[in-house]
Amino acid sequence: MPETGASPLPQTPPAHSPLFRAEHFVWLTARVLEQRLFAYLFLNGGPDPVETALDAYRNADGGYGHALDPDLRGPVSQPLHTAHALRVLDAVGRCGGQRVERVCRYLTSVSTPEGALPAVTPAQRGYPTAPFMKVLDAPPGELLTTGPVVGLLHRNEVWHAWLFRATDFCWQAVDSLQASHPDEIQAALTFLDSAPDRPRAQATADRLGRLVREQRLAALDPSNPAPGAHHFPHDYARTPDSLARAWFTDDEMSRSLDFLAAEQQEDGGWPTHGHPWAPTTALEARPLATIRALQTLRAHGREVG
Repeated sequence: MPETGASPLPQTPPAHSPLFRAEHFVWLTARVLEQRLFAYLFLNGGPDPVETALDAYRNADGGYGHALDPDLRGPVSQPLHTAHALRVLDAVGRCGGQRVERVCRYLTSVSTPEGALPAVTPAQRGYPTAPFMKVLDAPPGELLTTGPVVGLLHRNEVWHAWLFRATDFCWQAVDSLQASHPDEIQAALTFLDSAPDRPRAQATADRLGRLVREQRLAALDPSNPAPGAHHFPHDYARTPDSLARAWFTDDEMSRSLDFLAAEQQEDGGWPTHGHPWAPTTALEARPLATIRALQTLRAHGREVG
């Protein structure tokens, strides 16, 4: 299934392999951006088409909007959209240069006094927004938003004045975690996996791993999870070199990956485990979940096709 106008792609994956079925699902349901990203990650596509698709979401202020994160609709730039854009740029090796310099200027403009990013800025008011995301007049900075952005920028060796205060905020926020939830732990991990101070990151990750197990924030037996449990070892240790890999035994990790592989549905896509609140957002989120599942399985050496 080659892309029109693109370089020739390798032979389609074997029929009925997980990748073959996922490819059909992506061409059938995904936005152009996820189609281009899938082609880059799994079908030998180039990075330029991914960047071109991502540009459709970029605003003049250097941030990103236009429902790049499906839970925030409308055109205005938001930190969560911008974090999503950085993940895409990181995936295709383009997280740097003038584009990221503009992103950092936007991040500076929406940061709280301590250098942190709010989840949603007041500019979102009046546009459709997921009910679990509150639009406040003076939103606080959150590790949930700041950690992934700071981690991705450090991962790509980006240096900008904004990063100094934002990194300090992340350390303070991670060090103060006593009770948490899976999404916040994942944000902390993205920061810790790339934080420049590796000994401190290792020690902090060890503490968070104990917290995850003590507070049962990961379902260690996917065949019998607690009611409402939607996070598993593979959700934290998405790659073998993540600091979170040490949190789980080989058997726990293997069971988790078996469960993830078995979650592929009849249509070829993976389900989402969030909070669907509109038909469009649920549809747009599944290709993202599908790409993430395939990346995780491949990173851990599982055959996908």
